[in-house]
Amino acid sequence: MHTLNPAQRAAVLHVDSPLLVLAGAGSGKTRVISHKIAYLVNDYGISPAHIAAITFTNKAAKEMQERARGLLGARAEALLVSTFHALGVRILRQEARALGMKPGFSILDAADTTAVFRELAGDADKARLRLLQTRISLWKNALVSVEAAQQLAGDDLEKTAAALYAAYERTLRAYQAVDFDDLIRLPVTLFETDPEAAQRWKSRLWHVLVDEYQDTNRGQYRLLQLLTGGRDAFTVVGDDDQSIYAWRGADSENLRLLQTDYPRLEVIKLEQNYRSTARILGAANTLIGHNPKLFEKRLWSEHGPGDAIYVERCRDGEHEATWVVSRLAANRFTRRGKFADYAILYRGNHQARVFEEQLRAQRIPYVISGGQSFFERSEIKDLTAYLRLLLNSDDDPAFIRAVTTPKRGIGGTTLEALGCAAGRRQMSLFATVLAPGPGDELPLRQHVALREFAGFIRRFATRAATEDAGRVLGDLLAAIGYESWIFSGNPAPEAQTRWGNVRDFVAWLSKKGAEENKTLLELAQSIALLSMLDKAEGAQDAVQLATLHAVKGLEFRHVFLVGAEEGMLPHRDSLEPAKLEEERRLMYVGITRAQASLTVSWCEKRKQGREWQPREPSRFIAEMGEDAGQAKTRERQVADPGSALDRAARLRAMLAGGK
Repeated sequence: MHTLNPAQRAAVLHVDSPLLVLAGAGSGKTRVISHKIAYLVNDYGISPAHIAAITFTNKAAKEMQERARGLLGARAEALLVSTFHALGVRILRQEARALGMKPGFSILDAADTTAVFRELAGDADKARLRLLQTRISLWKNALVSVEAAQQLAGDDLEKTAAALYAAYERTLRAYQAVDFDDLIRLPVTLFETDPEAAQRWKSRLWHVLVDEYQDTNRGQYRLLQLLTGGRDAFTVVGDDDQSIYAWRGADSENLRLLQTDYPRLEVIKLEQNYRSTARILGAANTLIGHNPKLFEKRLWSEHGPGDAIYVERCRDGEHEATWVVSRLAANRFTRRGKFADYAILYRGNHQARVFEEQLRAQRIPYVISGGQSFFERSEIKDLTAYLRLLLNSDDDPAFIRAVTTPKRGIGGTTLEALGCAAGRRQMSLFATVLAPGPGDELPLRQHVALREFAGFIRRFATRAATEDAGRVLGDLLAAIGYESWIFSGNPAPEAQTRWGNVRDFVAWLSKKGAEENKTLLELAQSIALLSMLDKAEGAQDAVQLATLHAVKGLEFRHVFLVGAEEGMLPHRDSLEPAKLEEERRLMYVGITRAQASLTVSWCEKRKQGREWQPREPSRFIAEMGEDAGQAKTRERQVADPGSALDRAARLRAMLAGGK
């Protein structure tokens, strides 16, 4: 306990009532959670098997597990440390039959669900389809049933969405599949309607800790209530000033509900920041002070005042990128730092392109957050389709992808005829292939090919349930001729990259199967939630480019926050009071990523289409207070963006012995 400050220590020791820990940016919340787990085990006598720690990303869950292992040793393996959605999968696998599903149900990813919606929505254009999907997802997150949605629907869009919601749910049930929203909604439904199931899980979890509580939606809050009901033994850690995900269902009202629903709630504030200098924290505090407060909180630091915040007015977007990259290069040269010490943060992904161009021109390595994940690559989606089909033969989207990849003489016409037969029988495509009768509706050659494929899947499903995961997956790839198919259909460099990804995937699953003593079928049960990001995130020395939404939870010595203009940050579509408050929190998140220095830039004009549009500095710059306000209003000529690089070159020449 001697490593904790007084507020952290109080949060660790409090176990007599529900606890809300208001953890400001950089205040050591992960340390508090890991030490509280250790205290509950070592001093309070709770078995690790009766403790759950829940967060939002696989990376955060892994870090939490590692910290707990450092304090508890091998006993930490019994802890339930997971994301909300992984916990939902675990509940649904064990309780599937109570919900009328088989344990081998499929989890549809974003591409799968979009394909289902596209088929059900008919001629809806892409923009309208996205709106309909978003509306249905928000209903699910808010625990709104199909029947309630039909009653609540007001305008034409919502009425269409309600009808689509009903058809979508019927399709998911027919596929024996769930989407990501169901991983929270269905456990809530189960626990509300089946007291015995709820009691099983309440008996198992004696204390629940939730990280990033401000990002929970209504369904996640309700799940927490149902898991802890009666005992009310929980610790939630969050920061209302960093609530930036309302657009995807997060409900900051959950913080207020805690005080209403739990009168004995204890609130402890973590205000000492271990990350940033006093000037950076002063700007953050002053900015966020313009939002109405549920809980008053003010960050402070012992790191000293630090560098002044620098605000730069640029002519246009290209000039901004040139100036930022040249200043970054000169700063790194002067400080003898690493590229990984630097981040360029922006409101939208479209802003990255000009910075990428400048970084490439200066031969500065960079990485972009939010790029294509490993599991989104087409070759990996091909293989996961096979794994999903081994697990759940009723998974129609997986069947369609697997049966057509590689090509085996089964095309759209055959699948359309098979789909009609399946629809008449109310059976899955796979089951229809094996049922008596479809041969009368399909050409003999295609029906034989389909039955051969079904037999192939059955044989490998049997092996996948008992044999070594790596061996089975390797044999499956060889049997379908996947390597030769990739090399025959792609240019050599692309084929080599894709096959390299496949080999990495096989090696990773083989290692995971060996380490966790799991078969391929057991690994396939959670394949939609597995992430290769930890594998991809090495200690790469590169500048980080990221949106403000993607960077929460990270920190950098030097931050460039670019595009701080009205219409950009805050976004032009977010000027009503509630949305403006969230935009201000987004700016606050960007500021508090910085440890040693913060540079903010804005442009006098930007090009929209073929025309230049004048721009004004973001209101948030003035709201950052005295230092940033003074920098903004200085009357001076903007420096030649090349001058910083020139100075760096001269310094480099001097150090090398030049003149």
